[in-house]
Amino acid sequence: MSPTVSAGALGSPGRSRPRSKTLAVGIGCTRGTALQTLQRTVGEALEAIGAGRGDVAVVASIDRKANERGLVALLESEGWPARFFSAAALARVRVPERSARVQRLTGTPSVSAAAALLAAGGDAGVLIAQHRARDDAGCFVAVAIARIASD
Repeated sequence: MSPTVSAGALGSPGRSRPRSKTLAVGIGCTRGTALQTLQRTVGEALEAIGAGRGDVAVVASIDRKANERGLVALLESEGWPARFFSAAALARVRVPERSARVQRLTGTPSVSAAAALLAAGGDAGVLIAQHRARDDAGCFVAVAIARIASD
């Protein structure tokens, strides 16, 4: 696999470790993305903010990914629950970056960040990291992490 294409933490890495099960992870990916690529990219995103797999409460994506083989395998291997949202629901979420390409392909300008925020509680959730990678097969993965709103 090639190295990460772009990565950026919106929060401050290394500050304070999130409490257990306080993170919603949004994932957008090219159809056919391998399990290993998803595992690597999610792991890198979590590591960038000083979090671990045990801090993940839920993984979210667009509804058309509900049967995506690599994503389903990731959910099963990690034991993470999933939430899937329609393109219309994702399109209503305010996100820091909007992509015309993602809009053309999915009907929403954001999948990973919008899904993470919705799963974290919508406007109450706080986006803390975004991470992107492309593997040797050309599959693209976008991971966004949001802190789940506390009651």
